[in-house]
Amino acid sequence: MNESQQYKALLQERAELISDGKTLFEAAERENRELSEAEKARDDEINARLEAIAAEIQRHEQRRERERTAQALPRQQIGQMRERSEDDPRRGFRDVADFALAVRDLYTPGGARDERLFIGAAPTDYHYETGSGEGRMVPPAFRQEIWEVALEEDALLVETDNEPTGSNAVEFLRDESTPWGSTGVQARWRAEASQMTPSKLVTEAEQMRLHDLYAFVTATEQLLADAPRLRSRLTRKAGQAIRFKINQAIVEGTGAGQPLGYMNAGSLVSVAKETSQVADTIVAANVAKMYARILGASRAIWYINQDALPQLLTMTLSDQPIWTPPATGFVNAPGGLLLGRPVRFSEHASTVGDQGDIQLVNLRQGYYAITSDGGVQFASSMHLYFDYGLEAFRWTFRMNGQPYLSAAVSPNKGSSTRSHAVVLDARA
Repeated sequence: MNESQQYKALLQERAELISDGKTLFEAAERENRELSEAEKARDDEINARLEAIAAEIQRHEQRRERERTAQALPRQQIGQMRERSEDDPRRGFRDVADFALAVRDLYTPGGARDERLFIGAAPTDYHYETGSGEGRMVPPAFRQEIWEVALEEDALLVETDNEPTGSNAVEFLRDESTPWGSTGVQARWRAEASQMTPSKLVTEAEQMRLHDLYAFVTATEQLLADAPRLRSRLTRKAGQAIRFKINQAIVEGTGAGQPLGYMNAGSLVSVAKETSQVADTIVAANVAKMYARILGASRAIWYINQDALPQLLTMTLSDQPIWTPPATGFVNAPGGLLLGRPVRFSEHASTVGDQGDIQLVNLRQGYYAITSDGGVQFASSMHLYFDYGLEAFRWTFRMNGQPYLSAAVSPNKGSSTRSHAVVLDARA
């Protein structure tokens, strides 16, 4: 008799015994009496056998469940199982300071080994990096905190056409043709039965390689012991520094080992100042002419030096103000609107009177950026500065970018070129 037959036989025997016991009690109830001694003895036998059968049935069911789950999990998948602690993005640490202190203790002779540092590590402990960059990767949650700070408030990267990538380089096709130009994709009318003239895509293949942006910081024993300050320094300060450098590169990067900024691109349009315009001023005619030269005005944003705000507040055209406060009024007001487009203050706008003190830019349609899909990588080490009682922290972010256009675009009708980035000439 196989296992299945044994299991069915036990179920059948259990059903028969339950029926027999029911018959005993029903007979006594019909005759309005108690169970006889013989019936009581039989009932005890039934109960004892039912307990034994229940144990046997449970044993069979456990075997079946065990074999079922073993079939559901193929042998090749068993090696992929992991500890639930790996699902915690903080790896059990309260904050960055708690993690930093654990790293310090690990590298201190006689210090404690914190097992949280090894959560998610392969048998060779992939957290550990040899060479001059020796250190330990910070848990994902704390790396994400840095990244969120880097992309908040005035971050320009989120305004660009940004494409994450897992490779070191990206090839893209540059197409600078226009619908009214003589090259590129064309649409034509034709007479009935006449032959169609084909047009051809005019693209230029370019390759962009990721560049490294890093922040390398050391912390003293005293700072390590002050967890709240350490957390603030490691998250907000590092995130702000990374954001500033990314913004700076998008605006005025040289393109050599860093992104090419729109201020240094061949596509930049610079509007001439007005005749006899006073030095260090911005007038309404400047703003109107800049707006006339922008491509994709509905996506454009004004970036200005904050020192220029007083001039914008009083600027008018035909006695009508061209600057308006935001819908919330002046309560916690940002830069407001200039000719209907948002105004943002920028630390990368030039001083008032220099070229670039006021900029009208359409980054979404005019600037292509690639970033590492891993975001900001954050590692900590005490090995390098052990003799000095310092712990080192390193953030690394990889990106590149450049304007889509290599030169300003000529309109279908008119002589003034247009671009995704427009500035005002110097007014010295």
